[in-house]
Amino acid sequence: MRSTEEGRAIEVRAIEVELQEQSLNSSRDDVVSERGPSQELKPVDRGRDAWTVLIAGLVFEALFWGYPMCFGVFQNYYSGLPEFQSDTTNIAFIGTLAQGLPTLGAPFSALLTKRFPRYQRQQIWIGWPMCIFGLLAASFTSSVNGLIGTQGIMYGVGFVTLTYPIVNMINEWWVARKGMAFGLISASSGVTGAFLPFVMEYLLQRYGYRTTLRICAVALAVLTAPLIPLLKARLPASDRAALRRTDWAFLKRPLFWIYGSAIFVQGIGFFFPIVFLPSYAASIGIPPINGALLVALMSVAQVLGQFAFGYISDKNLPVSFLTSLCCVAAAVASFTFWGLAKSMALLAVFSLVYGFFGFGFGTMRVAMGRAVSDDPSTVLSTYSIFVCLQGIGNILVGPVSAALMSTSTERERYAVGKYGGVVLLTSSSSVLAALIIGVWHGYQRLFSTMAR
Repeated sequence: MRSTEEGRAIEVRAIEVELQEQSLNSSRDDVVSERGPSQELKPVDRGRDAWTVLIAGLVFEALFWGYPMCFGVFQNYYSGLPEFQSDTTNIAFIGTLAQGLPTLGAPFSALLTKRFPRYQRQQIWIGWPMCIFGLLAASFTSSVNGLIGTQGIMYGVGFVTLTYPIVNMINEWWVARKGMAFGLISASSGVTGAFLPFVMEYLLQRYGYRTTLRICAVALAVLTAPLIPLLKARLPASDRAALRRTDWAFLKRPLFWIYGSAIFVQGIGFFFPIVFLPSYAASIGIPPINGALLVALMSVAQVLGQFAFGYISDKNLPVSFLTSLCCVAAAVASFTFWGLAKSMALLAVFSLVYGFFGFGFGTMRVAMGRAVSDDPSTVLSTYSIFVCLQGIGNILVGPVSAALMSTSTERERYAVGKYGGVVLLTSSSSVLAALIIGVWHGYQRLFSTMAR
């Protein structure tokens, strides 16, 4: 029975690839007279070209996304500088913008990529220097507002501008194994997150922020410039035009709003452990270096979890089951291992479990989009909207945590008192996300049973 189901799953994937190819045939026939004989397309999901684009995308994602994810190191450093003491409350906005703009701006960048498919490489060449010059310009500023405009806004806008042409290229090269490909892309930032904070801490303490920012700018330029020529679309420009218009009918499907609501709710509490785990560790007497180690452990688990769930999502397992599993496991880990933690050992267990399952939920966005619509032209749109919905939670971390966290720390209380509200919100948001998905599918089964 199991082998039969797996055979059917493979057949469905093969049909999906064939349909994506056939959807372009009419467009290809229309332009034969203009470009000569029809060009044979390279194979999807395999081959040197497909892997080259994926690996180049991994490096871009790891470096450009890994950098703002370790902004906490910069925030601690900036907060201790005398020249920034008069405006310390606004320092957090630098990291919020560098991390938030790439998520909130995702639908707009994706729309630009879809609207002008011929200019994907030019879009990369616009965003790439914006990121690098944003860091370089930040090294010459002496005010928090200057850092907000350069290290925050300029970097964030540049990153979201270059990201979605790359995502779209990967989407063209990987079809049946799309979940695995996007799982690797999502996990790549975890690789740099495991060691980059230690590198940034060393550079800041040794050379100061001006030299550190210049080193980062040069390193990004040197490491990524040679990869830009390797980023190329699989489909000719005339064929990509056939997929330019998105069928927005998926917005009318209830499943899209169910998944979107679950992603939004989970995102409200998702980012708190990333932000507050080191300070929680310090509140129970754990040295700062061990607090950074906890973040590194979570990053390692993130890599494993996002690759694993991305790979599994390509198999014959229900998307709703996988997403609910991620949410429930992350909620239990938050409520128990984090809330009851009074030692390094329990926090380490929390970092590993939450990193694996909490981040694993994020990589299911592609599988959710495919469950909503099997139209190849909608993948980029659903993915970017889901990224945006989860990113709203990143923006809310500051104001929500200010409302939930108390000023006193009592070691014997749950979550040492100060972090009780944050821990409960993290766990309850994941539980609610699982309930949204579970109740909907329960209702669907009940309705189909009654209709028989």
